[in-house]
Amino acid sequence: MKVRYFAWVRERVGKADEDVDVPVGVATVGELMTWLASRGEEYAYAFENPTVIRAAIDKTHVKAQAAIAGAAEIAFFPPMTGG
Repeated sequence: MKVRYFAWVRERVGKADEDVDVPVGVATVGELMTWLASRGEEYAYAFENPTVIRAAIDKTHVKAQAAIAGAAEIAFFPPMTGG
């Protein structure tokens, strides 16, 4: 699965995207964020407050409870403001 990072999430992780093999048992966006946070200091920093991070599965905005099965791409980004 392709995981993409945007804005300060990308800066903290240190890369724009990566292909990951999601472990069995990681079934939702929220669980994916928890698993990513366990992958190292930079990920822990990026996902230290998962409630503020927004996600999209295959370019559709989703909540943390959304299932990731069958997703080709998941993107993570900070809250956006208009103006």
